[in-house]
Amino acid sequence: MYQLDVILKKGDNLAIRDRTGTSDPYVKFKLGGKEVFKSKTIYKNLNPVWDESFSLQVETLKEPLYVKVFDKDFGFKDDFMGSAYLHLESLELQRTLDLTLELKDPANPEHNLGYLSLAVTLFPKEDDLRGASQSMDRKAKMWRGIVSISLIEGCNLQPMDANGLSDPYVRFKMGQQKYKSKAVPKTLNPQWREQFDFLFNEEHGEHVEITVWDKDVKTKDDLMGRCTIDLSLLTKEQTHKLELPLEEGEGKLVLTVTLTASSVSNSDLPINKLDDPQERDQIMQRYSLRRSLQNQKDVGVVQVKVIQAEGLMAADVTGKSDPFCVVELRNDRRQTHTVYKNRNPEWNKVFTFDVKDIHSVLEVTVYDEDRDRSADFLGKVAIPLLNIQNGERIAYPLKNKKLTRPKKGVIFLEIDVIFNAVKAALQTLMPIEQKYIEEKTKFSKQLLSQNINRVRRCVTGLVNIGRYINSCFDWESPQRSICAFLLFVIIVWNFDIYMIPMAFPLALAWNYIMIDSGKDNRQDMQTMEDLVEDDDEEVDKDDKNSEKKGPLKKLHALQDVVISVQSALDEVASFGERIKNTFNWTVPFLSWLVMGAFVVATIVVYFFPLRYIVLAGGVYKFTKNLRKRSVTTNSNKPLNFLSRVPSDVQVVQYRQLKLEPNPIPK
Repeated sequence: MYQLDVILKKGDNLAIRDRTGTSDPYVKFKLGGKEVFKSKTIYKNLNPVWDESFSLQVETLKEPLYVKVFDKDFGFKDDFMGSAYLHLESLELQRTLDLTLELKDPANPEHNLGYLSLAVTLFPKEDDLRGASQSMDRKAKMWRGIVSISLIEGCNLQPMDANGLSDPYVRFKMGQQKYKSKAVPKTLNPQWREQFDFLFNEEHGEHVEITVWDKDVKTKDDLMGRCTIDLSLLTKEQTHKLELPLEEGEGKLVLTVTLTASSVSNSDLPINKLDDPQERDQIMQRYSLRRSLQNQKDVGVVQVKVIQAEGLMAADVTGKSDPFCVVELRNDRRQTHTVYKNRNPEWNKVFTFDVKDIHSVLEVTVYDEDRDRSADFLGKVAIPLLNIQNGERIAYPLKNKKLTRPKKGVIFLEIDVIFNAVKAALQTLMPIEQKYIEEKTKFSKQLLSQNINRVRRCVTGLVNIGRYINSCFDWESPQRSICAFLLFVIIVWNFDIYMIPMAFPLALAWNYIMIDSGKDNRQDMQTMEDLVEDDDEEVDKDDKNSEKKGPLKKLHALQDVVISVQSALDEVASFGERIKNTFNWTVPFLSWLVMGAFVVATIVVYFFPLRYIVLAGGVYKFTKNLRKRSVTTNSNKPLNFLSRVPSDVQVVQYRQLKLEPNPIPK
């Protein structure tokens, strides 16, 4: 086993592939047919300077390192710019060599396509381990964690163009580390929604420098303002939402910052507030029912112990992984340290989150760290807070990104949640908190088909109810028609307005009684689970096929329209499924809440005339903005309530997979 360190320095006189007489080169390195590194793209340059480095484990020196250069081409297939082989057998051990590789075209080997300059060092296994250990020791001395930043939006920025608008983008700098956001065209209130991380150590200081620029294709980009984040003022392991006014410009930036991923010095779980009996009693009193009217947005607290993982997928060429774990609750984000060269990592980290909405879902994602590229996904679980079993150490099988199929490995978590039920019920009627960073919706014919089938199932349910009622009139079953007729006469003869809200708790109570024998419901959910898994497989196949066909065939004039239709079908299907799941007791907390609301409504309608109730409701609505002029949020409480009820797709995503066999943590 050897370690090969490679520094990609620069390219000289590379091939021209663009009409402008330049190229946009990047380099790929392959070993044994597998890609081990891909450089960044240097635009419009035939003599690019990369200065990028990477390391890899090499089992044999007989396999050469294959180097290929490509021209980045948006909308078309990237153009080949030449290749070369680095024969590892020719390298000297423990000596850094400066090499120049001549790029050739295998189809025309006589033609020169330029040169690449590299610096390579080959270490044997013993020196590799010693060097890695020393590197880890140096890193541990400087290591202080990760600065996780979510760039959300800009507000009222300075107009820089003749049309009174701008094309703003943001640059971040922390020490030698830099990040550049995408440019949002023609706006003064851009929405970026981008997330990135900086390594936080002693060398980089405690300040993040931020500048906002207006992108200009013809001339030099214009500065729109600057600001700074002082990390020394921020509490660690807590997400801070910042609104930073811009100096030398106008407007402000909105972003979130979290100082997280600090390493641990021992294998024992640290003591946290909920583990101390006195602290736990104070927190229990803080969220007791007698304090239900104090600070209503402070619903509760959840403590997550990320203990360990087992059997993770091997993400590196050495058969190992460098796993770390990200824990998210809506817009709050925490991260563990990285355990290097291990598929069974032990993190033993404890995170505490403030709960603003008890219907939030805790997302735990495991990644493989890669210093030269973006982190590789290893698995994920999603756990609704209401499904948490307090204080139990549970092994959660990991799922894929869409939470529909299993991935290799399990993660051991111990979670405690304490909340005030009254505050939680009141917050259920408030608008749901928008998630800042979400994956954009993409068109997929399989996903479109799935949404059509979901809508069809909802419509079929209504049609079946209509047919059942119609069969009573047609006397298809005399016994059923007689019972329906007697029930109709009794209800109409004794009908009063309070019976309308009374029908809903009766339906809920009937479903609650029948829930133990809910064979039909389980079959219905199993059908939905099979549908989601099948469509998920087809989506993956469709994505791969579309990549092979090339970007041009994916672009068409009706794409935005089709995505809108796809999303609209999802909303319609989700609306019907949420109503069904409310009455099916999918989330008992919500079903009890709606039953209590309808019982109260029945009592109110029984004792008060309807015109008084309508008059009171109208006066409340008309005077609401007069009483609270600053209120601009959505006040549609029924829709806010339904947004907390999971759709059938979400029920499948949140369902815990079965363990086989049942792993026991060490």
